[in-house]
Amino acid sequence: MDFRALASDFQTIFSREAERYFFSPGRVNLIGEHTEYNGANVLPCAISLGIYGAVSKRTDRLVRLFSKNFSEQGMIQFTLDELNFKPSDSWANYPKGMLSHLHKEGHILSEGFDLLVSGNIPVGAGLSSSASLLMLIGETVNKLYQLHLSKIELIKACKETDQYFIGMKSGIGDPFIVANGKVNHAILLDCHTLSYDYIPFHLQDYKLVIMNSNKQSEELVEFYDKRRDECEHALRHLQGAINILSLGDLNIEQFESFKHLIPTELLKKRARHVVTENERAFAAVKQLRRGNLKAFGELMTQSHLSLQNNYEATGTELDTLVECASSQPGVLGAKMTGAGLGGCAIAIVEAGQVDHFIEEVNQYYVSKIGRDASFYTATIGDGVRELNFDKVK
Repeated sequence: MDFRALASDFQTIFSREAERYFFSPGRVNLIGEHTEYNGANVLPCAISLGIYGAVSKRTDRLVRLFSKNFSEQGMIQFTLDELNFKPSDSWANYPKGMLSHLHKEGHILSEGFDLLVSGNIPVGAGLSSSASLLMLIGETVNKLYQLHLSKIELIKACKETDQYFIGMKSGIGDPFIVANGKVNHAILLDCHTLSYDYIPFHLQDYKLVIMNSNKQSEELVEFYDKRRDECEHALRHLQGAINILSLGDLNIEQFESFKHLIPTELLKKRARHVVTENERAFAAVKQLRRGNLKAFGELMTQSHLSLQNNYEATGTELDTLVECASSQPGVLGAKMTGAGLGGCAIAIVEAGQVDHFIEEVNQYYVSKIGRDASFYTATIGDGVRELNFDKVK
């Protein structure tokens, strides 16, 4: 990020200098897709791509927002007395929703602010751009107005804003990792209890490459609801014979012993994915702690195959990317990340092979899909944070 340009843009747009700067990362899910709402574990990490913010307080109740990613929409402004959802406000409903939630929780702001945001993370691609933006707003307001909110309070504020103000049935995992990311570490998160462990994740001579299919699925909400219903249906049949609260409470041996209680093959497939994906998360932790990236990469590939065959969450674009990526020299593993049907996949690629990898995978993708994919290399980074003002200047 060119901070001088960000500071200059703030000056140009708002006719004043920015007082403080913040960064909120995106995330990739290494293992543990569609396990969160099934009470199981996820293994994500925060990444170096994300959203930057430059901000200054005002002396009135006006909030003025500008996004360099949606510059065609111009400046969006409202007062602290106008915190209602407005479709025409587009992306600005996320800041508005966070402010509305904080006000309802008793954190009343008496003064507004000017905020410029600029992201290098693709929007709507399964890298948690929404959670990144919400957490950026939450942390910015928290520090700017000395609200002294804890990380878990901000995490819950993000989840509730996304669910009740924006209208998305999102979980707590995305804002959790955006808030709690740590350089060169993944997080094993129990989505039922919110207990977590930092797991060392050193890429050594490899790079994390993100492959964007450049497809955004319009069916994602419907798909998400359907899969959730299918998993709950399977769970109810199992609960007649075994004392479990969620599919995440099962291990593979238990699933094999009781799967005959699930009435259809389709429901068995959905449950099998959740159970085996949960086990893969634990197996992945063991391999990362041993520094065995090769074995970890194999688990990534197994995860994608289960998402493809058991959960049917991938789609032609993501399967094409992962199929080609997996066959390239220097690749340890590849899989989709996020909800699926479009968005991104990830691969662990030998550093010296990255340029060749991108060229070959994109060429294959264009030949099969008819358009380019986009590629990003990312490092594993810290969670949301204020940036050092002197270094920015």
